[in-house]
Amino acid sequence: MYRQLQQLFQMFGDSVRDLLPIIVVITFFQLVILKQPIPDLGGILVGAVFVILGLAIFIRGLNLALFPLGEALAYDFARKGSVLWLLLFAFALGFGTTIAEPALIAVADKAAEVASLGGMIKGDLAARQAYATGLRYTVAFSVGIAIVIGVLRILRGWSIQVVIIGGYIGVMIMTAFAPKEIIGIAYDSGGVTTSTITVPLVTALGVGLASSIKGRNAMTDGFGLIALASLTPMMFVMAYGMFF
Repeated sequence: MYRQLQQLFQMFGDSVRDLLPIIVVITFFQLVILKQPIPDLGGILVGAVFVILGLAIFIRGLNLALFPLGEALAYDFARKGSVLWLLLFAFALGFGTTIAEPALIAVADKAAEVASLGGMIKGDLAARQAYATGLRYTVAFSVGIAIVIGVLRILRGWSIQVVIIGGYIGVMIMTAFAPKEIIGIAYDSGGVTTSTITVPLVTALGVGLASSIKGRNAMTDGFGLIALASLTPMMFVMAYGMFF
């Protein structure tokens, strides 16, 4: 019982430590630079407590559930020896985790709102929802493809430098031809995919897979899937803007 309480307080302490720089920066600029009182201080303090509690519980949940689950699935697929099922699982994992990302949902909704105001799409609710949904599915599909490429890289031993550099060359080429209205959204889409749901499961999959395959090293081969998951959405969203 004492050990569990000790771990609980340690988690809260770690959350406070992680959030303290943000709190200090905001407080300094609000009081010293802007010289304005903090609005709704009570509400902000209550919200900060909720954030600290949520972050502590979320990190604990990652360590207890998502990381072990991803590694266990990778081990099981490696023992099964079916490359096809492994690749299908990799695509489904990338697609499913991305489509559920809260950050992607928020960015897609905001992009649809701005596109409507800018006259790129119709201003009605149905048009905005269709635009946001199409953007989300495009990003999710691209992340699924990225995880498949990443798994193949681990299986085949491809150089991650070659894959990443080649991908960014493709991004730069597509940037020259994509509509200017979609470029910023495409670049931001690469960042929002690597968030709270996708990162733990995908990282655990890569590390677990590399650890279970003879001749692969978890440190050098297991990481890098997230880099690919950040890269492909930029290309796919620019293609989405060019063709649709």
